Amino acid sequence: MNALFVAWRPAAPHEGWRPVGRLEHENGIYRFFYTQGAKKPGFRPFAKMERLDQVYESEELFPVFANRLLSQSRPEYEAYLRWGGFDITNPPDPIVILGVTEGLRQTDAVEVFPCPQPDADSCYFNKFFLHGIRWLPKFALARIGQLQQGDRLLLMLDLQNEYDPNAVAVRTDADRMLIGYFPRYLAHDVRQLVNRCDVDFIELFVERVNSDAPLQNRVLCGMRACWPDDFVPCTGEDFESIPEQSSARCVGR
Repeated sequence: MNALFVAWRPAAPHEGWRPVGRLEHENGIYRFFYTQGAKKPGFRPFAKMERLDQVYESEELFPVFANRLLSQSRPEYEAYLRWGGFDITNPPDPIVILGVTEGLRQTDAVEVFPCPQPDADSCYFNKFFLHGIRWLPKFALARIGQLQQGDRLLLMLDLQNEYDPNAVAVRTDADRMLIGYFPRYLAHDVRQLVNRCDVDFIELFVERVNSDAPLQNRVLCGMRACWPDDFVPCTGEDFESIPEQSSARCVGR
């Protein structure tokens, strides 16, 4: 089963993002339900998904998420797949593409993300696009243009960040230049791993650099770390489901 959390970002930067729903794909059926984060002030339910206590099911990807994928008819579609490190001759399930591209659009404040799972070696591994690039000075953008696949990167806990006290910055290894940030949805878990894994078991590196991509898809990073025995990512009240398993379902096509 593939699954993604759906996050919503309030207008005020200091309020941060919060998960408001979960999207799943299993046995040919897409399923969406809201999480407790959707009950907090400011968030409005998605169109045609107004009830917070309902499980929505469909044989097709719901429009609110399908519209976050680049159309296959667009001339840049192959480049879009390449930016995410996908095989353009064998594209994965749309929900997998969303999990890497984050479904970001300029017109709203919604993003999607996968909850990490242990890999075949029982280690933590995740791929993500570098965030915050658009706020960097020009010399930092020039430095990003010099990155190469496989370059080692450094993470730094940004304790004095005025907008997000959980922020985790990313710097180059060679000259320690700030080149962006971890996505907010990863920051809390990454901080746990930093505190609990031996430094020799944490790797951060450049997966690929897309010089022809928008800034939000410019640098794809990879992180590998230990997976502590009792480590559970994506936890907290906001992640908890609102509807019970027995709740009424709304089935579409």
